[in-house]
Amino acid sequence: VQLQASGGGLVQAGGSLRLSCAASGRSFSGYVMGWFRQAPGKEREFVAAISRSGISTDYADSVKGRFIISRNNAKSTVYLQMNSLKPEDTAVYFCGIGARPGAGLGSQFNQQRSYDYWGQGTKVTVSS
Repeated sequence: VQLQASGGGLVQAGGSLRLSCAASGRSFSGYVMGWFRQAPGKEREFVAAISRSGISTDYADSVKGRFIISRNNAKSTVYLQMNSLKPEDTAVYFCGIGARPGAGLGSQFNQQRSYDYWGQGTKVTVSS
């Protein structure tokens, strides 16, 4: 299984970025997908997750109302649209694929242990 994340970069506060994560080696539509991030000197934290169909989503409180997670199962790709970016959003963003096929989206996907493969990370820097 391979996950290839892209779309990071440098943006001013208030700006937007769209991250992408392309998956291969697994039946993409059968798995929950998630985004996590890790800021310098901090633990990796949950950002957003999306159900297999894309109908259900879950967000960390810190990004709710600003970030949108979506997926295109035909393209085996998950996206993270990030709007109204703040300096505190600066981090390396990682996409993950759920460990269990057919699982429904639940609170367990706020935890890293619910994912078994990760992308390499894409760096987002928000300047003030």
